[in-house]
Amino acid sequence: MWGLLPLYWHALEPAGALEVLAHRMAWSLPTALVILALLRRWSWVGPLLREPRRLALVVLAATLISVNWGLFIWAVTVDKVLEASLGYFINPLISIAFGVLLLRERLRPAQWGAVGIGVAAVAVMASAYGRVPWVSLTLAVTFALYGLLKKRIGLDGVAGFGAETAVQFLPAVGVLAFLGTRGESTFTAEGSGHMLLLSFAGLATALPLIFFGAAAVRLPLSTIGLLQYLAPASMFLLGLLAFDEAMPPERWAGFILVWAALCLLTWDALRTARRSRVRLRAAAATAAPATPATPAVAAGKQQPGSAPARPDGTAEELTRKA
Repeated sequence: MWGLLPLYWHALEPAGALEVLAHRMAWSLPTALVILALLRRWSWVGPLLREPRRLALVVLAATLISVNWGLFIWAVTVDKVLEASLGYFINPLISIAFGVLLLRERLRPAQWGAVGIGVAAVAVMASAYGRVPWVSLTLAVTFALYGLLKKRIGLDGVAGFGAETAVQFLPAVGVLAFLGTRGESTFTAEGSGHMLLLSFAGLATALPLIFFGAAAVRLPLSTIGLLQYLAPASMFLLGLLAFDEAMPPERWAGFILVWAALCLLTWDALRTARRSRVRLRAAAATAAPATPATPAVAAGKQQPGSAPARPDGTAEELTRKA
């Protein structure tokens, strides 16, 4: 979904990047409220308001994602989709670094191999610019930090989206009011279709962000970082095929390397999942009781003079440990 967003932002012309960002932030809150109402998911609000530290992290996360959104929208409007895609190629590497260094996550050898290929791809593509790609680096760092904060905050996708958009709403409305007083707003000046597209910017934002927030609290940050190669790959194709941006040989080489890293990562994930299923079945079979339990044991009671029951050998517990 994130990989296809450049098409949406291009469709919002002639609105400028600042107006698009403000609409994206302002319409995200009503979208979040509707989703929360449909799911009846309000129980997180009270505990969050009673924890100033988590509230501060939410504000910081909302700030980081706002900077990321704004820079990305600007990059699309000035035909820098390929440079933006480079930023999201670099981002997984920074996410992996945070996961390994700060969260003590460990990578398998094949994952390290995929990371090494990714580093080579980023180096090759960066060399094509002949300068420090500040747009790419800023996008990478802000989104990697955002992912780390989502891990610390611990809210699921829907709750996290609702909390962040609540922080963004008033500043966004202030920007829209400012643009309106200066006559720089296109909301009512470009027809009903343009108005609807700006209004649905909240939904276009909500779906991928909710999915990302849900994944951030369930998966290792290193896994999230590696899977995020899919979004810049889509953006890269859009920059090449839809927006006709320049594609020198260095970028072709980097693109091929990235897909090689994805192939290695996919192979490793499938192999690891298969081995985990085999180990789980073996543990469940080993933990099966050799003899039927006595009625007293089955009822959770202890015979007079017998040793205390040891629940740590049950099939359920061994399966959980496995």
